[in-house]
Amino acid sequence: MASNRRTFLAATAVGTLAAAPPPTAGVPRPRPGPVTARAALDQLLAGNRRFASGRPRHPHESGGVRRTLAAGQRPFAVIVGCVDSRVPPELVFDQGLGDLLCTRTAGEVLDEAVLGSIQYGVEELRIPLVLVLGHERCGAIAATLDHLRSGAPVPGHLELLVAEIAPAAHRTRAVPGDWAEHAMRAHTAWVRDAIRADPAFTSARVDAARFDLDTGLVSLLP
Repeated sequence: MASNRRTFLAATAVGTLAAAPPPTAGVPRPRPGPVTARAALDQLLAGNRRFASGRPRHPHESGGVRRTLAAGQRPFAVIVGCVDSRVPPELVFDQGLGDLLCTRTAGEVLDEAVLGSIQYGVEELRIPLVLVLGHERCGAIAATLDHLRSGAPVPGHLELLVAEIAPAAHRTRAVPGDWAEHAMRAHTAWVRDAIRADPAFTSARVDAARFDLDTGLVSLLP
């Protein structure tokens, strides 16, 4: 991704969104959320434990919450996740309306729209935490490994996904054990590091995590 194009598109997206009119005077403001990145992360992990235990609260889903949020939003975390239907962030972290700003692509692959969306959350909504969420048995990872094994052409738009994930797959090919798991972890960490290195996101804490499909638990990656 060309850095000048990324900067231009991200700035344009944020400028357009920032131009939106403020909420009407007298309309209730959204409820406050965690004010620090640590508090935001703790809330995510606590919600995930409820989800994994089978006792989620399903918070913030009432009509009253919906009407309050119509005046504006104040999410406490940005989740950069995968499109996999088994990993919906609001369920995985047991959060509700207005809690999370989610952007999802296959394999958490970054593009200009994703970066602009993250920047909107960090700069305009003052969200303190960005969490990149990978998961086991990721289809985008599996497709990339299949391509590297066979060398077959990648059809259509899938070429972008494979091109972005392939470096992590190459780096982990000789590591003993589950190649897909190693590649997923390496790619998720790389996405985290790419966001951390971008000056547009220096005001936020950026972490990476792995979702376990079998246990339902989320664990932070080093």
